[in-house]
Amino acid sequence: MADTAGLTAGLTGLDEVRLLIEDVADPLLRAELSGSVGHNRGLLLLNAGLLEEGVAVLDQALAHEEWRLAAADEPVPALVEPIVKTLRSRGTAHTNLGSITQARQDLSRAVALATEHGLVHLAADASHALGRLELRIGDVPAALRRYENSERAYRDLGLDVPPLLGLHRAQALLVAGLADEAGDQLDRVLPELRADRGVATGELADVELSRAVAAYMTGDLDLAREMASAARQRMRRWGCETCVANATLIGWRVDTELALRSGRVPRSLPARVLAFADSLPVPRLAEQAALARMLAVRLEVRRGDLDAAERVLDGVPRPGRLTAIDHRMLRRLCRAELATARGDRSAALAEARAGLAELDHVRDRMGGLELLSGTALHGRELTELAVHLVLEEGDARRLFAWLERTRAQTYRYEPVTRVDNPQLAELIAEVRSLTQSIHKAHHDGHPTGSLRTRRAERLRKANQIGWHSGRWGSPRPMAKLGEVVAQLGARALVSFASSEDDLVAVVVVDGDVRVVRLGSAGAAAESARMLNADLNALAPDHLPDALVRVLSTSAHKQADRLDAQLVSPLVDLVGDRDLVVVPTGALYAVPWGVLPTLHARPIVVVPSATAWLAAERGQWRRDGRTVLVRGPGLPAAVGEIAKLGAHYSSAALLSGEAATVAAVLSTSDDAEIAHFAAHGVHEPENALFSRLELTDGPLYAHELANLPHPPRQVVLAACELALNRIRPGDEPLGFASALLASGSQMVVAPVSRVGDQASAATMDYYHRRLAAGAQPALALADAIAVDPLRRPFVCLGSGQN
Repeated sequence: MADTAGLTAGLTGLDEVRLLIEDVADPLLRAELSGSVGHNRGLLLLNAGLLEEGVAVLDQALAHEEWRLAAADEPVPALVEPIVKTLRSRGTAHTNLGSITQARQDLSRAVALATEHGLVHLAADASHALGRLELRIGDVPAALRRYENSERAYRDLGLDVPPLLGLHRAQALLVAGLADEAGDQLDRVLPELRADRGVATGELADVELSRAVAAYMTGDLDLAREMASAARQRMRRWGCETCVANATLIGWRVDTELALRSGRVPRSLPARVLAFADSLPVPRLAEQAALARMLAVRLEVRRGDLDAAERVLDGVPRPGRLTAIDHRMLRRLCRAELATARGDRSAALAEARAGLAELDHVRDRMGGLELLSGTALHGRELTELAVHLVLEEGDARRLFAWLERTRAQTYRYEPVTRVDNPQLAELIAEVRSLTQSIHKAHHDGHPTGSLRTRRAERLRKANQIGWHSGRWGSPRPMAKLGEVVAQLGARALVSFASSEDDLVAVVVVDGDVRVVRLGSAGAAAESARMLNADLNALAPDHLPDALVRVLSTSAHKQADRLDAQLVSPLVDLVGDRDLVVVPTGALYAVPWGVLPTLHARPIVVVPSATAWLAAERGQWRRDGRTVLVRGPGLPAAVGEIAKLGAHYSSAALLSGEAATVAAVLSTSDDAEIAHFAAHGVHEPENALFSRLELTDGPLYAHELANLPHPPRQVVLAACELALNRIRPGDEPLGFASALLASGSQMVVAPVSRVGDQASAATMDYYHRRLAAGAQPALALADAIAVDPLRRPFVCLGSGQN
């Protein structure tokens, strides 16, 4: 009745039942019925957002249930079950109220009671609720671990996994800034809930609201508005005032974002947002009211009414201990934008510095690589504002420091320590077995659809575990300019950055730091994308000569454009020095050796000066092994590792049946060089699960990174797994970046497709020069210079022995 006719109808029906219970003579039966009615009444109140009232009713229900258990001869499961359910509901309510101690007590007791009395499904429910508590206090890996354990328990019992577990996992990913991954999770849950006629209106609305948040975070404003509108309509029918306010807020956020993007803020918009904030009951919806007021502050600042903005901002309370990071960052952004508009740059930068320090505290608690990198999304606008302000000042040294402070924070952490996760190992083993089954079925002419579906599901589960399985070391200190200058020696560092559409280079050479303006960031990004497309098209070995001429002409044209925009303005500063390049955005896809001015020049590409310094300072093990691996299905040329092995006095060659995952891992541990001629697959949801195909299945970046001593240098000869995805904050992700973040000091890989013959020739030249004692960056530069357009390799991390 509550779901179809509204909250009041449901509560009225329960009141009628409660009157009937008064006539029940048996005290035990009366206690059972009173507990049941009280529990259901409490749930209705909680679902309507009436948390305090709901907790009070659940207190009474629990008293009835506890009395009934105490009066029994023995605590049988049937008597314990209602207590566990009520504890779970009350614990969830305490979580939402911010009463963390009470919530943990209730939920932990629920798990313990359910486990003790064999109520495994209820233990999974309570563990699920504990995951929500962990998320509430900001421990995203712990929350994801709880959700994973609950899902496994449901499956072990042969039960369907509750769709809301997918919702809550997505909400954890949103906190970590992984909006794309959260959207994928929710897109799997939504059809299931919409097809279930028995699903509660509020549950479906919660999923739609979270999908709206994910869409907003990824910039898909049309989808955000659509989902928020659908959620708001359902929530109005359900009668949850809090839920309606949350959905309405998404609509206001979309309107605010569109107005700020256009630069035209209607006079009435701030007033309407404030009217909405004033309509919300406080203190129950104080957080929503504060968020709406902060939107109004940004709108008033953009309109130029700074006094109005300041008055509104004064009414926004300081965040509490459990205030979400995105709320904290928005308040910092409002204060920074207002200070900027008043001309107080120092105050604005102080807000940015404090906000990023708060974000660091969140980042320090993240587990897996993806969680660590995703948090940068929450600080994106604050970071952009800080860089813009410093760039306007023109202080090169200060800009260098701010760029290091704001980009590629993943690489500020000591490498991940070894993780032993039996479930993860089992899933990976299943994926390998399924991979072999697929190959055999394909060979025998049998259908592979069901096997592929099963493998995709196992891989998805492995990805989810990877979100919380990482254990990162302590953060490294940010690289100081003096340290970078000392390590550079005769080399030069060029750190690219953009603010709005302005592209600049911060050049460090001979202890001096300069800022060089390079024109349109958009134009450079477009040239980089077009060059990459031309190189991909040019990669196959046996193209018609006419097509090669057309593609080469186009590629040269784009390379010349990039050279003129990015390199020529720097020549007077850097001369013919070796370079350390820190790209930004689309420039990560540039194969720098293709640019005419940089032909045959040793170049190292790094995500930040801090990451480069850590890689450079790593120790080179001259007594380590060289490992050469050939995966299945490669043409003879690119897989000719015996020819490469001839350049070394001794090298471990693994191919055919010997190129198994176990053999490769054991041989690669503590190796100087691990060379892989193998097909690769980038995993967009989790870089650590990007993989190379070996004889018995995939070798994951996670497994190489998990070695006690990962290979010092990794060469990826036959796949474009260099830096496949750039997150906000210039966080590059992919197979190569996962290795660099986890302890390898150098990765050589192409940034676009490369032909088999070109790859083989490049690698033969590279290893011959390397074995002869050349520095890696120099050896690669010489190898590329023979045919730059067909050899789009880059050296990532460190370029010296």
